[in-house]
Amino acid sequence: MADDLLSELLAPLRLEGVFHSRWTARAPWGVAGEAEDCALLHYVQAGACTVELPGHDPVRLAAGDLAVFPHGTAHRLADAPGRATVPLASLLPARPPGAARTVRIDGPGAATTMLCGGLHYDPAAAAPLYRALPPVLVLERAALRRQPLLAGTLDGLAREWDQDAPGQTLVALRAFELAFVLALRAALGALADGEPILRALRHPAVGPALLAVHRRFAEPWTVDRLAAEAGMSRSAFAAAFRELVG
Repeated sequence: MADDLLSELLAPLRLEGVFHSRWTARAPWGVAGEAEDCALLHYVQAGACTVELPGHDPVRLAAGDLAVFPHGTAHRLADAPGRATVPLASLLPARPPGAARTVRIDGPGAATTMLCGGLHYDPAAAAPLYRALPPVLVLERAALRRQPLLAGTLDGLAREWDQDAPGQTLVALRAFELAFVLALRAALGALADGEPILRALRHPAVGPALLAVHRRFAEPWTVDRLAAEAGMSRSAFAAAFRELVG
């Protein structure tokens, strides 16, 4: 059921292109990116970095970790929390879909290598449940390696970076699209205990009710009808729904 709902949420998001880049940054460094109308992926190949979002604790990414920003939320990337940053636009002034760039930041400290992708879509097509996903989802190396297709796709993208083969732009788009879908699918399972909306999508009763509303949004839904759809009593369903969805 979680996969069915995931398909419903992602199907309208027709990806229009991907801008991807590979970063090699030596400490000390820090970059601040503005909000963008795209999903973002940061895959750390080597080294480590810190992700900072307003109102959230810093998140440390180590080698093999993947961070997914479903909404392109503004954030800071640096070698350490609180580091001074430069605007992303000063390093990458133009990021047209279909283009690829290599970025180097020199310094005396340890190096971090990352593969980053921005998957562009029409934000008006995003369903409310998709917009309710948290600003960042992190799959640590161990969780990612339990997803061999996802891990293999990311490794393949990293290996093919320096190649200039025919169809490379289309291959990159499809590979990042696959990585995005696989990462969200893994997040529904691996991160479900920490995020209410992810637990809601996997809940055996609330999940089907959400799927019914998403597919049959024109129907006059009431709490009684949703409870019947979920196979629960009205009071039990209302309590579960309120806890997970609000």
